[in-house]
Amino acid sequence: MSSGTASYAKSARLRRIQWIAVAFLTAAGIINYVDRSALSIANTAIRDEMALSPAEMGWLLSAFSLAYAFSQLPVGALLDRIGSRIMLGAGMFFWSLAQLVSGFVANFQQFVLARAVLGLGEAPQFPAGAKTVSEWFSLRERGTPTGIFVASSCIGPCIAPPLLTAMMLGLGWRWMFVVTGLVGIVVAVGWYLVYRNRAEVALTREENAHLDEGAAPEPPARRMTFAEWRGLFAHATTWGMILGFMGVIYMVWLYLTWLPSYLEHERGLSVARTGWVVAIPYVFGTLGMLCAGQAADRLLARGAGIVASRKWPVCIGLLGGGAFTVPAAYTPSVTMAVVYICLAMFFINMASGAAWMMVSVAVPKRQVASLGSIQNFGGYFAGSFAPVITGYIVQGTGSYVNALLAAAAVAVLAAIAYIVLVRKPLEGGETLIPSERTA
Repeated sequence: MSSGTASYAKSARLRRIQWIAVAFLTAAGIINYVDRSALSIANTAIRDEMALSPAEMGWLLSAFSLAYAFSQLPVGALLDRIGSRIMLGAGMFFWSLAQLVSGFVANFQQFVLARAVLGLGEAPQFPAGAKTVSEWFSLRERGTPTGIFVASSCIGPCIAPPLLTAMMLGLGWRWMFVVTGLVGIVVAVGWYLVYRNRAEVALTREENAHLDEGAAPEPPARRMTFAEWRGLFAHATTWGMILGFMGVIYMVWLYLTWLPSYLEHERGLSVARTGWVVAIPYVFGTLGMLCAGQAADRLLARGAGIVASRKWPVCIGLLGGGAFTVPAAYTPSVTMAVVYICLAMFFINMASGAAWMMVSVAVPKRQVASLGSIQNFGGYFAGSFAPVITGYIVQGTGSYVNALLAAAAVAVLAAIAYIVLVRKPLEGGETLIPSERTA
């Protein structure tokens, strides 16, 4: 049976392992984004209680993303050496503890510290997800599970506004942080008890063959070295992925951190109504994530290259996100502003989902978490400036128009960088066996 024509049935055990892993990753991602969203939901209440200016709130919102960005680089290397079970389990436990502690802060400095620890703890989430999918799904079927678990980055912000607003109005913003932190601790313990890295499971020959089906053979697995990690930066594709993800996260982080305040202060909605309206764009964002997975798998099945099937959804998503943000800034209608933001969120999250799909195929499995964390570092380093820049623009102009236009420009520039620089997998990246390209 030749490698070009072999086909291996998926065992019931393997199917169960795959979807338990995806379910946990999705649940963890939802909690991840609910916890991130809590500060923006309670933005007005916290500013009033602690007497914070818009600029100070911008720095508080950025404390998470700066810590998250800079912790990505060591986290990726550790994931490729230790595996997702320990790294994600420990990260989820400590970020949930930081979320819980946020309910007891007494001043601005303590809050900044708690948000920074939250960022450190959340750092393994998405690189760990990319690594898990690359380990437990064959090359041809990674688009859909990646789309599902990264959709948690929209499902979380979608359910967070009504859920957290109700908790805040009923219990106060401090207990809102405490309750969400406790939920995360429970899921962290469940992940560690249930999930196993692929190397920790005694798979049959047929199960291993199914997972490796369709991909060109890789050399025997070995631990990631520092020289190999450093060498990832020598490739144009890596820099294209970094610059492209900068545009994705700048826009995502702008909407995540300032959308509730924008709707309250720029569009005149009440706190209670804002809690429901903010959820609507994230429904469209979730659809964008899921569409990215389907699009990537279908493009690949129809003969597109492994890179092209991921690249073009990223570029279209960035351009679409920028294009619909511009009219959102200028329309006098609250309804049309929400419609344009919904469309922008659909496209920008399609780009986000496809960018993570690129990570799972651009390098060998043992380097996936490292490349994913490098991409995430670039994205969140740029994204860290979105809340700060927005805060200063709002404070200086009294309007969000210029902040939205700046985000649109960043997205378009990111798309151009992705088009020019991302052309092929890195050396040793996964490629389809030629005879199976259109199977």
